[in-house]
Amino acid sequence: MLCENAFTEIAEGWSLYAVILRLLFSLIIGIVVGIDRGLKRRGAGVKTHVMVCLGSALVMITSEYMSVHFEARADMARLGAQVISGVGFLGVGTILVTGKNQIRGLTTAAGLWVCACMGLAAGIGFVEGALITLLFVMGTFCILAKLDTLVQHFSKVFELYLEFEANKNVSRFLEEMRRQGVKVELINISREKIPEKITTAIVSVEVKKRMKGHPDLIDEIQKWDFVKYVEEL
Repeated sequence: MLCENAFTEIAEGWSLYAVILRLLFSLIIGIVVGIDRGLKRRGAGVKTHVMVCLGSALVMITSEYMSVHFEARADMARLGAQVISGVGFLGVGTILVTGKNQIRGLTTAAGLWVCACMGLAAGIGFVEGALITLLFVMGTFCILAKLDTLVQHFSKVFELYLEFEANKNVSRFLEEMRRQGVKVELINISREKIPEKITTAIVSVEVKKRMKGHPDLIDEIQKWDFVKYVEEL
């Protein structure tokens, strides 16, 4: 406990040791968050998160330096505010829309933004807040990700990606879905030429509460001879 208090007191003060501790802690935050994203093969990995967190910490340290040495002209909140709004350009670069209309990178973009905020907290010496936020962020990545998957698994509305060899098979698919009692909310059809001429469709469907689950429905669709390929998005 005494060691913890000594650590926070040094980090909250203004000295060379405080600067080193703050930057070191922001480095650790970036590494921890970056490893999680890297293991899941996301767009931003360890290096990106470390650079964002270190840069944010340095901005806050610089703001405090200005406040200490140029008290009459310093505004400690201004630089930090620019980081919070400006780091969004990195997040935009990680968000992608795949050929199957799947949106990828939203969690990574949000993680970069939170990483920048934790870097600001570490940079100003608020290491307790940064540490608690880090624990919650990792809990979100590890625990709530499973909850999100579970919610999607039992949702009544979900999307399917399908491939057909001919346009007429789309009509057969829709007729069969109606016969199964599955409501088709939205369908987006396109014609692909590579590697072969196939018709693809993104279909949003709604199933009733007492109907079969997603895997059972997909397994049944795969048995239909007029459907070449199907997967849940």
